[in-house]
Amino acid sequence: MTPDQYCQQKAGASGSSFYYSFLFLPPEKRAAITALYAFCREVDDIADECRDVAVARAKLDWWRGEIEAAFRGNASHPVSLALARPIADYRLPLEHFLDVIVGMEMDLTAVRYATFDDLRLYCHRVASVVGLLSAAIFGYTQPATREFAEDLGVAFQLTNIIRDVGEDARRDRIYLPQEDLRRFGMTTADILNGSESENFRNLMAFETERAFSYYNRAMQSLPDADRSRQLPSLIMAAIYQATLAAIRDDGFRVLDRKTILNPMRKLWIAWKTRRRELRRARGFARA
Repeated sequence: MTPDQYCQQKAGASGSSFYYSFLFLPPEKRAAITALYAFCREVDDIADECRDVAVARAKLDWWRGEIEAAFRGNASHPVSLALARPIADYRLPLEHFLDVIVGMEMDLTAVRYATFDDLRLYCHRVASVVGLLSAAIFGYTQPATREFAEDLGVAFQLTNIIRDVGEDARRDRIYLPQEDLRRFGMTTADILNGSESENFRNLMAFETERAFSYYNRAMQSLPDADRSRQLPSLIMAAIYQATLAAIRDDGFRVLDRKTILNPMRKLWIAWKTRRRELRRARGFARA
C-alpha cells in the first residue's frame, strides 16, 4: 500500500462530509488534501480513543516529531510521507501542523471551557489552522481569504460541537462555554444527565446562531477573485450549514442522537453548490 493509498483509506473510513468537497479537485490537490485530512484523523483518533492520558500525550508527541521529520525529509509514517510533497508544493507552515497537535492535547485535559474566548482558541487550533492549510492547497491570491478560512474553521467546529453535545457528554466533555450555560439557567449536570428542557433548547438556539454568524462572517470575507479556487470550502460550508439547519429544525435533539445527512443529500448539496459557483463565475466573466 502506498502512502497515498493509506491516506485514502484513512480518510474514507471516517465517512466524513469532507469527502464530498474533494470530488471536484484535480488529482494532485485531491491527494494533498486527503493527506492533510488523514493527518487530522490520526491525531484526533488518539485524543478520542486513547483512555490513558500519559499514553495519548506520548503518541501525540511522537506525531510532533514525525511532522517535524516530514519537513526535514526523513519521515517514516505513510501519512507524513504523503504530506512531503504538499508541504513543499504549497509551502505549508510547520506551525499549523503543530497547532493541530496542541489542540488535540487540549482534549486530553480541557473537558470544560469557561468562556467563549477559551473555546475560540481551541477552535482555532483544531479547525481554523486546518482551514488555513486547506486554503493554501486549494489556492488563493488575496490575503482576505485567510480570514475566510479562519472564520469558516470556527463555524465548522461550532457545528461539530452542537451536533455532538450528547456524544461528548458521554465522554465527560462539555464544549459549550460555562458562561453560556449559566446565562440560560443550565448546569454541567444538566448536560451530563441529558436533561432536555426549554432552557436547553434556548441555549442551543443561541449557540446555533453564533455558528451561523461565523459562516456569514466567512462568506463576507471571501474575495470574489478566490471563490472558484475555494470551491471545496464552499461545498463543505453548504453541507455543514445544512446539517446545522437540520439540527435546528429537529428541535435541537442532540443529547440522545447525532444528526448526519445521508450521502445522497451531501452529494446533491455538493453538485448544487458547484453549479451555483460556476454560474456566478460566468456572470462575473460577462460583466
